[in-house]
Amino acid sequence: MDRTAPAEAPASGTASGTPPDTTAPAPLADVMGLLDGVPRQRGPVRAARVAPGAAAVGPGPAPGTASASGPAPKTAPAPDGARSVRHPLRRAAGIPFTLAYAALLAVTSLVARYADPALVQTLHQASSTDVAHLLRAPVPVLLASGLWVAGGILSPYALLFLLVVGALERRIGGLRTAGVFLAGHVLATLATEIPVGLAVVAGQLPGTSLHRLDYGISFGVAACAGALSGLLRPWLGRPLLALFGASAAAGLLTLTDPMTDWGHLISLAIGVLCRPVLRRWSAAAGAHGAGAGGTPAGARL
Repeated sequence: MDRTAPAEAPASGTASGTPPDTTAPAPLADVMGLLDGVPRQRGPVRAARVAPGAAAVGPGPAPGTASASGPAPKTAPAPDGARSVRHPLRRAAGIPFTLAYAALLAVTSLVARYADPALVQTLHQASSTDVAHLLRAPVPVLLASGLWVAGGILSPYALLFLLVVGALERRIGGLRTAGVFLAGHVLATLATEIPVGLAVVAGQLPGTSLHRLDYGISFGVAACAGALSGLLRPWLGRPLLALFGASAAAGLLTLTDPMTDWGHLISLAIGVLCRPVLRRWSAAAGAHGAGAGGTPAGARL
């Protein structure tokens, strides 16, 4: 049986007798209670004002704060020019002892080059660590003898000083590097001068040997080289040790200055003996961080 809707009065503006539109859905009698499962809104949502031509986007994190999808945006890197300037400055700041000592050697090198030769000879004699000076004033003369570099600040040994002592200081610090340098300088000097004094007393050497000119930084640099060779990788540390050892051994074969060459070998051995302690210092620092031609007689390179 067909379902029919009850007859209604015709709408205004239409011809009477026109049949009603039966295709329109019939109104529901009651819709209350049918939407109980729809969650309620938390409140009225206000539309954000968007500038004309700009895309509407949702709220984002404040600048410099972390968002749920990732970390906070990083700051812009420094320009290449600024990095190239700061990098050498950071490296220089890590070797203050080496740079200060090099500046002092530069001053004494200028004095040795441009001052009156008689004055320079007097200064060298007063700084000599010979037996006579060691008996009278051992501490001042040991310190003064380390103020000179044979050949001046532009000599090859001055370059070795910067490379070796600077590399050691970057690994163990300035005070410890100064301790290694001083140990090699003092102990090797005493180990070579005391036998000279005993030989003079025994009549094996003339009395003039007590005033033999002896000054320079080479004993300290050799000690630092021996210590540094144990902190470098083997492919670099072993050649460094062999270079200093071969240089001293070659001097002993030619007997050019045997006392100084023995001092180089002794100071190199002192540096090697310091390796166990230096490795512990280097590991602790890592955990927290942060005779050539033309050389004056008797001068150590």
